[in-house]
Amino acid sequence: MTRTADPERKEELLDAALSYVVAHGVSDMSLRPLARAVGSSPRALLYHFGSKEELVAHILERAATRQRRIFAKLKSGNMGGRKACRAIWDVMSAPASETTFRLFFEVYGLALQDRKRFSFFLKRVVQDWLTFIAEPLVQQGWRRRDAETFATVLIAGYRGFMLDLSATRDRKRVDAAVDLWLARITDAKD
Repeated sequence: MTRTADPERKEELLDAALSYVVAHGVSDMSLRPLARAVGSSPRALLYHFGSKEELVAHILERAATRQRRIFAKLKSGNMGGRKACRAIWDVMSAPASETTFRLFFEVYGLALQDRKRFSFFLKRVVQDWLTFIAEPLVQQGWRRRDAETFATVLIAGYRGFMLDLSATRDRKRVDAAVDLWLARITDAKD
């Protein structure tokens, strides 16, 4: 008789695995310590997720889903305005987001080195953010090309500032730089 996977257990394992990976990283992740930390076995993890690579893909998708939920709350108002752009920065740079962004930068670096292994990540790492920022701008009357160009500037800026903040933890300097940058790229009517 074949056992069927318990979807609730899979979700519990996925949440626990995400917490583990956020704390320990993914580059040296081994199934045995991960399984021990989440109260499972390597065999059970493979049963639920298929392979280590598929488990990593599920973990990163879960992280992205959580992030999308947080940012979905910010979609109201003038997305291209300084206040809306600063609100995005405030969420990204909150101390509670630090470990998630550390994981994000780790995986980004790994993906650039091993595009095949992390193709699922590279397919979405830019497109998800372009959609998140550009679509509300298009709905506000921006031409799609202009909205995507503006979104590209924001994505590059946010990621650069997050990398700086993650490396230096100099919040005062980085926040001041973000404010200066946003003042120059956003509509002065804000």
